[in-house]
Amino acid sequence: MGPHYLNRLFSPDSIAVFGASDRAGSVGSIVFRNLREGGFKGALFAVNPKHRKVQDQRAYKDLAAIGKPVDLAVIATPAATVSGIIAQCGQAGVRAAVVLSAGFGEAAAGDAGERLQRELLETARQQGVRILGPNCLGIMRPDAGLNATFSHNIARRGKLALVSQSGALCTAVLDWAQAEGIGFSAMVSLGDAADVDFGDLLSYLALDPWTRAILLYVEGIRDARSFLSGLRIAARMKPVVVVKAGRHADGSRAAVSHTGALIGGDDVFHAALRRAGAVRAYTIKQLFNAAEILGGGEHRVRGSRLAIVTNGGGPGVMATDRAAELGVALAELAPATLQALEQALPAHWSHANPVDLLGDAGPERYGAAVEACLRDPGVDGVLAMLTPQAMTDAAGCAEAVSAAAGHGARPLITCWMGGPHVAAAHALFNRRGIPHLDTPEAAVEAFAYLASHRRNQELLLQVPGPLGRRSRPDLEGARLIIEEALASGRSSLSTLETKAVLHAFGLPVVPTMEAATANDALVAAEALGFPVALKINSPDISHKSDVAGVRLNITSAADVRSTFNDLLEAARSRRPDAELRGVTVEPMYRRANGRELLIGVVRDPVFGPAISIGAGGTMVEVMEDRCVSLPPLNRFIARGMIERTRAWKMLQAWRNLPAVDFTALEDVLLRVSELVCELPQLLELDINPLIVDEQGALAVDARLVVAYPQPGARRYAHMAIHPYPGGLETREQLADGTDVILRPIRPEDADIEKDFIRRLSSQSKYFRFMQALQELTPEMLVRFTQIDYDLEMALIAVVGEGGGEREIGVARYSTNPDGRSCEFAIVVADEWQHKGVGNRLMARLMEIARARGLEEIEGEVLAANQEMLAMAAKLGFKVTVSDEDPKLKHISRCL
Repeated sequence: MGPHYLNRLFSPDSIAVFGASDRAGSVGSIVFRNLREGGFKGALFAVNPKHRKVQDQRAYKDLAAIGKPVDLAVIATPAATVSGIIAQCGQAGVRAAVVLSAGFGEAAAGDAGERLQRELLETARQQGVRILGPNCLGIMRPDAGLNATFSHNIARRGKLALVSQSGALCTAVLDWAQAEGIGFSAMVSLGDAADVDFGDLLSYLALDPWTRAILLYVEGIRDARSFLSGLRIAARMKPVVVVKAGRHADGSRAAVSHTGALIGGDDVFHAALRRAGAVRAYTIKQLFNAAEILGGGEHRVRGSRLAIVTNGGGPGVMATDRAAELGVALAELAPATLQALEQALPAHWSHANPVDLLGDAGPERYGAAVEACLRDPGVDGVLAMLTPQAMTDAAGCAEAVSAAAGHGARPLITCWMGGPHVAAAHALFNRRGIPHLDTPEAAVEAFAYLASHRRNQELLLQVPGPLGRRSRPDLEGARLIIEEALASGRSSLSTLETKAVLHAFGLPVVPTMEAATANDALVAAEALGFPVALKINSPDISHKSDVAGVRLNITSAADVRSTFNDLLEAARSRRPDAELRGVTVEPMYRRANGRELLIGVVRDPVFGPAISIGAGGTMVEVMEDRCVSLPPLNRFIARGMIERTRAWKMLQAWRNLPAVDFTALEDVLLRVSELVCELPQLLELDINPLIVDEQGALAVDARLVVAYPQPGARRYAHMAIHPYPGGLETREQLADGTDVILRPIRPEDADIEKDFIRRLSSQSKYFRFMQALQELTPEMLVRFTQIDYDLEMALIAVVGEGGGEREIGVARYSTNPDGRSCEFAIVVADEWQHKGVGNRLMARLMEIARARGLEEIEGEVLAANQEMLAMAAKLGFKVTVSDEDPKLKHISRCL
């Protein structure tokens, strides 16, 4: 695969500034001066047809007048001129542009601005130019001396990359970071993000060697698939920390349903970050604290159990309170640890966690206590705190803690509170690379970031398929029910229809009968058996309890008739406009140990379907208990959702109640996930209550809202995360009778992928990677096995070996930025060549690419790789000499 398509944006050898000027305070003047004074080593050209010189440097009237190659255009001219400049760029071979100009987009300039933006994008796509902006601050690359911004601040060199939708925030952060001594590998202002967006930048920064951690400031997401794709790629490689503005906006809330009222856009955004392996912060200070501790690389945790060592009770209490708020557990110290502390500490120490060393604690106590806690197998991290009291040797205690840090593989975080009295200790921690925070709360937050990162990285590795292995839902039946409702002009399914759809996906539901008259209700009750529940049946009433439309424990025929009439009368008085179709009749739930839950689905306007679980029943709004995740789910994700609800403790054994059947509850979540994946018509789903006990789970009541799906959309286009495409697996038999499975790669294939590459001959490795390579680096292994199935595909050929699988070949493609073509690579194990493995892999790969709407497949092959060239010719590829290197052949074919 070639260099990243944003390479010329981040690493240009030559830059042309359109609108470069001498006019003081103008954007063109500032950006040209910043580029000249920033240390940019490449060629720099001023383009301004009105001037012969700009800032004592020759000015050119246009690109053609320069007469030399230009990698990057920086544009600071009026909005109406930008599209023409982009056309110039495309014709001159310029493939990247930073558009600083404002005046685009409806919000900025009404209909005229919207028209200018459409024209700009159309021109850029026709000419093959990628655009950062418009209306952006620009881009900084301190290590390359690149400051293509009109900011008066200059970023220090560092290892953090900042990508922000707000240029104003960039300038404020740069000013703050300068004072704090924080440096950057890159700073990018997205502006209107008409073309280059978060997903593009994240995919580049994921592989950027100058970047250790990535910081995002997000105000809104336009393309959820692209955002999550880039985020997942980047988070596999390095820590990504996100701050989102507008957390409490109500715009994405769908108040029509219980679930929609509970799940706002911020809940879903948070769930998306978790599934993508990123970490969330809530302030700019937290953003950098999280980046500092996560970016170190050596600070890793196995859990969220924290030990606190302090010389003051007050700070210990403050840290404990913050830990409780963040869900960080205080570690229970092992008997051996307690014994070691008893021997090292005075009699009046706290004898528990937090470990209070008392106010006169010196270096010896600190060193012994921290070392004992770091050795404890039940401790995942240690927070050492100090307040400078009259007898405190702050620097000596810091030295002792630093020395103890080498005695355990667990992270150590420090908090030496104060100013001048602890300055020497701060300097020591900085030299030793030990994280130091200013307050107990911030220090606990830092540990919480480590724990959150570990949990989210586990979620990132989960790639569930749309359907479970044993699942056989009646897709056709469910779709026909929904299509009939839509055809009749209804978006809300009746109770009976809703339960039929749920039953088609294997969800356990209470049997239900509809009754249009009192006599029908009696017949239904007798058929189902007393006691029964009667509920008002109306397509216009979403929540029956709001109109007193539910009656429980009806035990006789006479009561059925009278209750029927009472329900209709109550509904008419409260909702005279509603269409009343009678009632539904259900048998009463009779088991004694049931707990009520709510499982819901809403369609977020950005991230699509989101699944929630929490306490249910009539008090659902008051309880406000929910955990949200994006589909698809698997058992690991489902169990994690259950454990994060407030209802979790209620579901376990307590008092005289046995624990519920958690496997059955997980199964319900998995079935709901399957339903969400396979039915793009679904907008909202409430299962409330879902009653669970030790014998299983049962959906008592449910509500389903549907709509026509987007016409022509690809399968799973309604979801932000593409499921594992297990349906693409095929079984092949080679000419010699060997059975081979071709299937998409999974994260758990890392070991067989690593072994496969290791076994290749030096020549095969060189032909595949075009460089000397012994084995895959950890970064390459992650990148090759944890892929975005929406934008790329990696098919591996495997055979059975020793009770497991052995990889014998792999073919992969990655979609190009144009969205219509893809670049491929293939390699087959040496001993399996000339057996048809490569041909079968390529044929299947092209078939998948064609089915996904791609029109062309291309690749680069070394001229010496005659066998690959022969196979390409056999498969109908056109072979030409590469424009960039005569030793390379460019091969391509239409799909």
